[in-house]
Parts: sequence; structure tokens; C-alpha cells
Amino acid sequence: MALVALDGSIDWYPTPDLDSRPAFARILDADEGFMMLAPTTEYAVERRYAPGTNVLETTYTTDTGTVRVTDSLNTGVAGRLPWGELARRVDGLSGQVGMAWQVRPGTCFGAASPWLDLGADHPILRLDGTALGILGIDHGLTQPEGQLVEGAFTTQEGSRHLIAVVSTHKEPLPLPDPRTIDDGVDRTIRNWETWSEDFAYDGDYREEVLRSALALKLLLHSPSGSIAAAATTSLPESLAGGKNWDYRYTWVRDTAYTLHSLTRVGVREEVHAAVSWMLKNLRAQGTELEVFTRLNGDLPQGTKTPDLTGWRGIGPVVDGNPAAGQLQLGVFGDVFDIVWQYVDAGHVLDPATIRQLADLADLACDVWHRRDAGIWELPEERHYVSSKLGCWNALRCAVLLAERGQMQGSVERWAAERDRISEWVHENGWSEERQSYVWYPGSTELDASILLHAMTGFDTGPRMSATIDALREELGAGPLLYRYSGMEKEESTFVACAYWAVSALVAVGRREEAVELMEQLLPLANDVGIMAEMIEPSDNSFMGNLPQGLSHLALIVAALSLSAQY
Repeated sequence: MALVALDGSIDWYPTPDLDSRPAFARILDADEGFMMLAPTTEYAVERRYAPGTNVLETTYTTDTGTVRVTDSLNTGVAGRLPWGELARRVDGLSGQVGMAWQVRPGTCFGAASPWLDLGADHPILRLDGTALGILGIDHGLTQPEGQLVEGAFTTQEGSRHLIAVVSTHKEPLPLPDPRTIDDGVDRTIRNWETWSEDFAYDGDYREEVLRSALALKLLLHSPSGSIAAAATTSLPESLAGGKNWDYRYTWVRDTAYTLHSLTRVGVREEVHAAVSWMLKNLRAQGTELEVFTRLNGDLPQGTKTPDLTGWRGIGPVVDGNPAAGQLQLGVFGDVFDIVWQYVDAGHVLDPATIRQLADLADLACDVWHRRDAGIWELPEERHYVSSKLGCWNALRCAVLLAERGQMQGSVERWAAERDRISEWVHENGWSEERQSYVWYPGSTELDASILLHAMTGFDTGPRMSATIDALREELGAGPLLYRYSGMEKEESTFVACAYWAVSALVAVGRREEAVELMEQLLPLANDVGIMAEMIEPSDNSFMGNLPQGLSHLALIVAALSLSAQY
């Protein structure tokens, strides 16, 4: 995953993996590295993805001509390449355009000082075990020196140029023929087009759904099958700072929501890989369920705060996530929801998984009474209503799996505890005063995550309908929603919550309102359809990490709901 700015600078690029320390991280600190490629004079810019792909096309128009830059993280003949291959193709479209480029790595969050290795046929920049080979075609390379590599050239109508960065980490570095890399751009486009052609969704908002599925695809970790929550770290949730988190981990919750979406749009290989990886990972953990792990399944190793300024000076920069080790009861519902969706799609479970799930269902019967940190990973443990409903959903799915012949165990107990949770929520989670489900018993505060349980089917009647109204009245900012009461003073609106509201409106039979809300939300994505975690309602600017998987999958579920395919 690489983030490309409108001015042609790649300001975020972790390699070889999404959770590697980034060679380019200027988005977090001016001195943390970038790869710049842009015209040398003033220009207008237009961007799009090549249709059905994650290959970016940027067209620059100057007073003297027009040029197109095609940015591709190349794939191989058989899928992911065993090295990183970032290709930037430049095509002259008309007239002449002077272009300049520069590769200047950072310090990998203060881990190393880059150094230039000129011992090979092409310049190599090395830092923290990562090697960056700089190759090109007619790219005007100047004599490299210091800690950067740069060049300049002028395009003509019909000219072709290429600058590429090939990378590995603590292993030998291949240096392909640059023309092979250029051919790889075309192959990568074809590979994405083939994937998109197999995308089995023809309902409402197909283009937006496909773009969101392609964004989620970029968050899939090919070696393991895990799914990252987001592609970045430390992009702040608040202009005041302090709420900066690292989301380059895989959450069971986010995996569940992602698979919920991808299963329904016909994605097969990625769904199986993610389900299998998650179950193997959980089996290794036993009954001590971890909320999230690294992309390779390892447990998080604490949190560090590198001495960096942060995005627009808003710190801190965080390497790691402090929510590790929390008790979050909703994870039980997430696990079982994934498995139920997998089985409901026609697949079967193995005996070891069936035994594991029976133990987890028994555990959910016992632990749902406990306080926890909730879906929002808060430091104060409470009896959060949505957490109880996570356990309700787990036991609901366990009973369904047993009825399908895919689980054996204490089915009568699972059904009984499921019903006890339902009674508890109706008695303790509903406020007559607010005419809404509340955040936790005894409170009048609201929590937008309750909307998820219109989708699980816990309540699609008058109470849920009234709750939607209460949430939009108190937590609403135009079409957007804050996560829970009081957050308008601390952070921006949470994109996924607004799309959850669309799905919830459909679930309670208010489809016309859902369509109206959907039409207001879709234009809030950026110029190429990518969404962040949060939006500042005063000016619709992005906040939080980017791209955020939860935002994109909530869009998909909303579209599926409107198309009666959820």
C-alpha cells in the first residue's frame, strides 16, 4: 500500500509488508521520507483509478503540454511478487512537460540512517535492513550522492518513461530489467481487471461497492490471509491531538465485518484464507481470545512513540496499539458471525474447529455477565449493551450452526443463555426516558454501535426505529454520526456509523430515508473513492487512518441492504 498525494509525492510506503516500518513516511514528519514525481512548472491535476483496478492514473496539464503518471504496485504472473515493486510510468500525451523526481527515504521511525550503495548497476538506498533499488527507463538519472537519488527529463507526445523502486528486507535484492517492470504495470492492470470481472455484485451502487472491495483487497495480507484494519498509523482522530492509533493490525471484529461483506459479493479465495487464518490463530490462543494480532499472527509487542512531529504537527506518532489484552465481549459475536457466514455460504467446518467453537460458545455463556472495554476499546470497563449483544449474536449463531449440523455441544444451554441476554438487554438496555437503547445500564448516553444489531436481527421493530432517531438527533452532524455521547467535543464523526445507520434504516423498514442518507454519504469519499476513518463535519476533511477498512465495508453492507442482498 502506498499513499500518493495530489502533488505526485508518495508520502507513505511501508515495505515489504503493511506493518513494516515505512521507508516513506512524510505524511507523519517532514523528514521521514518520500518519493516525488511531478512537473517542474505549475499544473492542473486529475486522478482516477484505471477502471476495475488499484492502479492510479494521474494526469497533469501544464501550459506546455500534458502528461500521465501511472502508479502501480506490481503483481506477478502468479499473484503477489516476492519483493516490492513500485512502478511509476510516465507517458507524454501532448506537447512537452519537464518532469523531476526524487527518492529520499526517511529513518524508519528513527531506526536507521539511510545510506547510498553504488556497488550495483543501479543505485541502492539501504536502511534498517530494507534495500531500495532505483531503476528506470529514460528517467534522467543524475549522479547519486548523499542519502537520495534523483533525476529529471522532458516528455514528448508519445514518449514513455519509468521510475521504479524495487525493495526487499534482510534478503537479497533482485534488480529486474526496467522494461520487465514496465510490462509488469500492464500485467498488474490485467490482474486487477480479471479480479473485478469475477466480482459477483450487480445491485445498487455497483461502482462504489467495487471500489470499496478493491480498497479492502489492499488491506489483505497475502502471506497469512489476515486483514488489516487500516493502512496507516497515527493519523489523528482529533485536531487537538492525543487520539492517534496504529491500525496496521488485524482485529477479529474488523475481519468479521469484512468477510460479512466480501462473502456476499462473491469473493471466494480471500474469504477462505481469512477464515482459515483466523481460526488457526484463535486455536493457538485457546480460550484467551486476543482482540487483535499482528498480520502474521504474532501478539503485539507493546507500544512505542517515535520522536516524530505527527501529521500537520499533531502528535504523538504511535508504533503499536495499547488496546492489546483488553476484554472485549463483542469478539465472541464476531468469531461466530464469521463462521456462520462461511457455513451459510455452503462451506463446511473441520472437527477441530467444531470442538473449538463449542468451547467458545460455552465460555460466552459464562462471561457475558462481565464488564468489558466495549467495541470502542475504552479504559473504563462497563456493562456495555452492544457487548452483551455480541455474546447474544455468538450464541444465536452457535444454535444456527448446530441446527445446520455444523456444531455439537450444549445447544440447549446456548439457546437458554441467548434468551437470557435478550431479556437482560430489553430490561436494562432500554430507556423509556430517551426512547432509545442506551450505552450501558443506568445511563442516558447513546452508542451508535447498537445499529449493528438491527443488522444481526436482534431488534428491527419500533424500539430500534426510535433508537435510530435518537442517535441521529444527538450524535448526528448532517448525514454523519459520532460514535457515542460526548464525542463531538473530542473527535470527528465516525464514517462507518453513518453507513450503519443506512443499513439499520432498511432493517426497520425505512428504505426511502436510507436511500436519501446513502446519497448524502457517497460524495464524502475522496476524488478516487477512498475513505478515511473519520470526517470533520465542519469542512468534510478526512481524519483518522486511511484507507479505513471499516468505512469501506460499512458502505458495502449499506449497498447490500438497499439491494435486499444482506
